[in-house]
Amino acid sequence: MSLLCIIPARRDSKGLPGKNWKPLNNKPLISYSIEIAQAFAPINQICISTNSQDVIKIAETNHQLDVPFVRPEELSQDTTSSRDVILHALDHYKQKGIEFTDILLLQPTSPFRKSEHLKEAWELYQNTDCEMVTSVYLSPFNPYYNIFLESNQGYIQRSIPSTFTRRQDCPPAYILNGSIYFFKVESIMKYDMSEFNKICKYQMDETYSIDIDTEWDWAMAEKHVQSGLMK
Repeated sequence: MSLLCIIPARRDSKGLPGKNWKPLNNKPLISYSIEIAQAFAPINQICISTNSQDVIKIAETNHQLDVPFVRPEELSQDTTSSRDVILHALDHYKQKGIEFTDILLLQPTSPFRKSEHLKEAWELYQNTDCEMVTSVYLSPFNPYYNIFLESNQGYIQRSIPSTFTRRQDCPPAYILNGSIYFFKVESIMKYDMSEFNKICKYQMDETYSIDIDTEWDWAMAEKHVQSGLMK
């Protein structure tokens, strides 16, 4: 079993321009993911996939991490999928005679994961018959209770019909927090992650589950750091 850790960090972001190198608590956002990757995987198994010279400079200067390639612009668009980025990275290594069996995907927009989260998710991945382990948190909203869809007639109704009168009585619902993805190379070669059938959850506390996409998310992340809740 050989693992490649991929950190995708393209240059352009419409929701929050320059977010991947923007300082959060005096540290570039992407540094959080690089540091956690370096604590988990050998340096030659960490791949920064980026088209940003700012990201490359941070990786090489701050973390002594070689960036193996500059991601092509055609794979750095709003429409580019994670699968496209992953397959491109795998092909780069394959051309050098290096092949991997498993992927750890760390999105830089999830800065608050801890080393123990990666270790526990990896252990779960190794000991279950699944295509992917992905991190989640318990949703405060539930399709049996307070998530509604609009009908063709313009009325809203529970997304899953039920007779539950208390959210606490409903089956638990989970939200993907975007922080940790372990999955098999053979699976991503065939399908997009959204098409995997055998997915296991690794549950994290909501405290560590902030995914930064907008100015509002950034403001919440800053308040999170200042709160001292994460220990």
